[in-house]
Amino acid sequence: MTNLHEPHDQAQSGATDETNDTSETLIRRAILGDQTGYEVLFERFAPGVYRLCYSLLLNREDAEDVMQEAFVYAFKNLRRFDAHKSAFKTWLFTIAISRCRNHYRRFTPPLLDISDLLGMMLAAPRSEQPESEMMRTSAKEAVGAALQRLPARLREAVVLRYGHGLTYREIAEIMDCPQKTAESRVRLAHESLRGLLAPVGQGLLEELLSF
Repeated sequence: MTNLHEPHDQAQSGATDETNDTSETLIRRAILGDQTGYEVLFERFAPGVYRLCYSLLLNREDAEDVMQEAFVYAFKNLRRFDAHKSAFKTWLFTIAISRCRNHYRRFTPPLLDISDLLGMMLAAPRSEQPESEMMRTSAKEAVGAALQRLPARLREAVVLRYGHGLTYREIAEIMDCPQKTAESRVRLAHESLRGLLAPVGQGLLEELLSF
């Protein structure tokens, strides 16, 4: 497989018009034994799957391993993918989350970092004074600690919704639950975070995540 950490230009240097093929076309080619189909699928979807895994595992080596496991399983079971039931990305995310759950049931995740978790950076301090940077660091730590305390399912919902911009329908499919349940989990996560962040300011959550 392509190394996820290769420079973008290098990873794409051997690509041709295959990169413009639809996922369904690439899947059909891969099933028929075309190695290029597998390679382009990996290059296209690996960054998102890796970011999802890292958002939940918070360890780069673990995220890399789980991502690879997810792709190995997906590629071995391509014939089971049904484009009429879900998008390929959704199917991959479902596989990846399943393997992440197996992993973080066995290990205690480190303190969450809001910038890593959601792919968002806190706004730069309005002042360059040391006090402003200290306040920014404290806010970041407060959000990370609050997210750490969320139940796993609520944290997953937050990552999928705000880290990957998925719809509630997509989240429900990936988490194998009704759409109303997905909406409820995001709402409960929001309410929990609001309560946990109350000591550092009621507006912090809305400012950071733009709920």
